[in-house]
Amino acid sequence: MCGIAGILHTGGQQVDESLLAAMNDMQLHRGPDAGDYLIEHQIGLAHRRLSIIDLEGSPQPMQSACGTACIVFNGEIYNFKELHEELSAKGHKFNTRGDTETILNAWLEWGEDCVHKLRGMFAFAIWDRPSKTLFMARDRLGIKPLFYTLLSSGELVFGSELKVLTRHPQFDKTLRKEAVEDYFSFGYVPDPHCIYQNSFKLMPGHTLTIKPEQKGLPEQREYWDVPVHWDHQIDEHSAPDELIERMKEAVHIRMVAEVPLGAFLSGGVDSSAVVAMMSQLQDEPVNTCAIGFDVEQFNETEFAEMVAKRYQTNHRVETVSQDDFDLIDHLAFLYDEPYADSSAIPTYRVCELARKHVTVALSGDGGDELFAGYRRYNLHMHEERIRQMLPLWLRKPIFAPLGRFYPKLDWAPRFLRGKTTFQSMAMDTVEGYHNSMSILRTDERRKLFSPDYVESLNGYSSLAVFRKYGDKVAHLDPLKQTQYIDMKTYLVGDILTKVDRASMAHSLEVRVPLIDHKFVEWAFAMPSALNLSGGVGKRMFKKSLEPHLPNDVLYRPKMGFAVPLSNWFRGPLKDRLYSALLSEHMAASGFFDMNHIRTMIDQHVRNVRDYSAPLWALLMFESFYRREIGGELK
Repeated sequence: MCGIAGILHTGGQQVDESLLAAMNDMQLHRGPDAGDYLIEHQIGLAHRRLSIIDLEGSPQPMQSACGTACIVFNGEIYNFKELHEELSAKGHKFNTRGDTETILNAWLEWGEDCVHKLRGMFAFAIWDRPSKTLFMARDRLGIKPLFYTLLSSGELVFGSELKVLTRHPQFDKTLRKEAVEDYFSFGYVPDPHCIYQNSFKLMPGHTLTIKPEQKGLPEQREYWDVPVHWDHQIDEHSAPDELIERMKEAVHIRMVAEVPLGAFLSGGVDSSAVVAMMSQLQDEPVNTCAIGFDVEQFNETEFAEMVAKRYQTNHRVETVSQDDFDLIDHLAFLYDEPYADSSAIPTYRVCELARKHVTVALSGDGGDELFAGYRRYNLHMHEERIRQMLPLWLRKPIFAPLGRFYPKLDWAPRFLRGKTTFQSMAMDTVEGYHNSMSILRTDERRKLFSPDYVESLNGYSSLAVFRKYGDKVAHLDPLKQTQYIDMKTYLVGDILTKVDRASMAHSLEVRVPLIDHKFVEWAFAMPSALNLSGGVGKRMFKKSLEPHLPNDVLYRPKMGFAVPLSNWFRGPLKDRLYSALLSEHMAASGFFDMNHIRTMIDQHVRNVRDYSAPLWALLMFESFYRREIGGELK
């Protein structure tokens, strides 16, 4: 796993060597084993390496044996040996035995279509000397990140993290207004945008091609998408055996490494499934690690222990204090833009633990999106049954007033907390899901934001993000629609972003077999009735795993990787809430109604309302804003 960076002067000027080196140093944590750069007048490529395969060889930037192309690459190509044989048979020369040179020769053989041949996680940039073309690509599911911007000076700048771009003295730190609206809906800034106005993320399954003489930003081109039409049917009777066979294959190809390898083991279904497959594929015990909490309601370690004992893994556990909130400002540095998933803290800690023992870890991320494991899917489908019984023209006058006037009873039993549900029932499928997924619903965001900021949005709503993807899969059933939306937004912007930054902070490579693109192409065709039935998510996935995992692991209530935010904000972080969120620089930002923020804090501290999620989002925004835009904590 590595970090890449580069500068292309579209006007033909010489790349500044010291600047490129400084940019590359910003991602030292991504690749502590080696670092180098190459400059050829108007193009400069830089790389930081974490050695996993071909430890002594495969230096980057790497030039092709014929000398016509050069690459910087972050990721792993799992089918590189097969491609090596195929390309060698076509006459291509290899000087190394790693996967990087395979991509180079694939480019020389197939051009932009080379991405269709690659199976793995990747973000790379290739400079083709004869055509003076810069070609960039990102893997299909967005496991590896790639950021870019076009500066006013005519320089295209790219890197594995946003901090690489911001190191450039001409980087434009103007905030994108719509991104703030998106952030307080989702807790992250969704692709392809960044928090900054003129910076972008290369989207999953997309490529970018640019020539120096090209004017303006190049267009992203899609080469793969989560399949929304299927040429195969999944049979309920044969599905369990086929699912295990396909999952084993996806796990197996990710077990190639020349450094210590292990797995995360949270005690949840997905990570336990990965460990079970690994244990059946190798003779020696699997190295596993888990983080526990000193608060019982957040602690899953007993379930991880069940799996560890069953497969006799080398299991390591560390306990994290419930007051482990010292990472707040460090998270702002790691994520480079506002990021509000508080499970970033335990994720950081489990990566810290894993790196003490292994350099590569497999994770179970993606299973909930692929097999409908989130509790919210069950709630959404309950709402959808009513939507299907009552047309929108009838639902809206009934449920809209209820959603407007029903009190927000955070303290009440779940069956009495119906405000969000009433609101969602007055909406169509996509808008209703957006409403239930948002950290702050539309009406709540309008209270949080200042009138001037709301006016500056010119009617923009974060709902547009969901609409873009929802429209593409309108032909699918409602559950599949929400799964698709999550795989294009939440999986990429939240889950994979969290794991990439947390793991790379400790120079740890994380591989994600459950979103192997071939496995996704097969599994996403799973009929919704086999995914969610009788209120049980992942029904077929769990059934398939019954011979491999204890029932207590498979069928216990989903816990999640949570931290006790609500208690923090009424206790040790209370003073920080007031000082940070009501600071002069937050007021000067112009985004917020400061009186409403004070009301939120007051009501939370007095236990009138539970504002823990939006207050955490505000706290992380403040930490980012103070660090990147300026201002001191008063």
